[in-house]
Amino acid sequence: MSSPASPSPALRTVRPALVLLGVLAVAVNLRAALAGYPPLLETIRADLGVGSGVAGLVQAGSVLMMSAGSFGAAALTARIGRERLLGIAVATIALGSALRSVAALPALVGGSVLVGLGIGIAGAQLTGVVKEHLADRAGAVTGAYVVAMMVGATVASAVAVPLAVLLGGWSLSLALWTVPALLALTVWLPVAARISRSRPVTAGSVTAGSVTAGSVTAGSEPAGAGTPEVRTWRDPFARWTACYLAGSSTAFYGWLTWLSPYYESQGWSPQAAGLLLAVWSVAQIPVALLVPAAAERRRRWRFWASLSVLSTVAGTAGALLAPAPETALPWLWTVLIGFGVGSGLPLGLTVIAWRTPTPARSAGISGFAMGIGYLAAGLGPLVMGLLIDVGGFGPAIGLLVAAGLVQGIAVVRIGDRPA
Repeated sequence: MSSPASPSPALRTVRPALVLLGVLAVAVNLRAALAGYPPLLETIRADLGVGSGVAGLVQAGSVLMMSAGSFGAAALTARIGRERLLGIAVATIALGSALRSVAALPALVGGSVLVGLGIGIAGAQLTGVVKEHLADRAGAVTGAYVVAMMVGATVASAVAVPLAVLLGGWSLSLALWTVPALLALTVWLPVAARISRSRPVTAGSVTAGSVTAGSVTAGSEPAGAGTPEVRTWRDPFARWTACYLAGSSTAFYGWLTWLSPYYESQGWSPQAAGLLLAVWSVAQIPVALLVPAAAERRRRWRFWASLSVLSTVAGTAGALLAPAPETALPWLWTVLIGFGVGSGLPLGLTVIAWRTPTPARSAGISGFAMGIGYLAAGLGPLVMGLLIDVGGFGPAIGLLVAAGLVQGIAVVRIGDRPA
């Protein structure tokens, strides 16, 4: 695998620790608003009088907008600049969360769409930020910000139902996630301003693939390098990475949406099912931090990615074939799935950081791959909801097993490709 590029001299004036702090503050918001919805799903269904398909559509709409945000991020970066766009994305998350304070289906859908759009744009930007400013520790930093995402998701899952009881309604519980988004803005905006001031500007020049339109950075691609989004789909590495993230994201968002309702259908209380979802999130944290670092140390990406996929498929098959709600098995299956999906995303982002030569190329491939992944993940909860309405949870969970098989094929193909 290619060695990571060092930050340009002009950008070394911005302390890496400050950039990392800003990245972590933003990352906390990249799952929390989504994770707070599933524990409340059955309550929302009863309150609004909608079926499982519609309830799944709400989460699917969020994830599909994440796909749109990922696809459009590269073009927006060229016009707005990576750092400024990241701030706008976090503000969009805050606005969407606030809109969900209205206990009505249109507000829930509209707020969820805004939340997903902001998450999609922000997620695509973070890989470029890491490549540009923190490339020497790409694996560890990627693991750290994915852990921050998981911490946000864990807290949101665990407190969603208690907050709804305390605050007097599910809509206020969802709206509370406006607060960490606003806090992230207060941390990131000063960091972004310092980065912008440290970046030299050459008037009237625009390099193809440069970080900010109208400027040339000391570390940007030379003219003629090509914009990152052009012909990305023709790159076999980009296509197989997209397949890998599609399988990983489908498993993650499928279980994020339907794990609690599945065990509620097995007789669990909403509080117990919400706690199970929180355990699922907690199980992801150590592997998200340790597995990418271990893969980075010895450059054994395929080995660790294979273990990740096997863990996800084993847990999913176990939940399908032996749910055993009166035993400890649900906790075992949940932890296995958590291990698998927890390491899946950071491994996908890390291999992109390793194998791309520039920050712009890294952002371009990650935007494409994450866009495909979110597209598959957005359809996953929706299709699962429809399958549940028609045939119960069996076919829906079977869909997640199929997603794991696709991810496994992608691991083999990516591992066979030279660095």
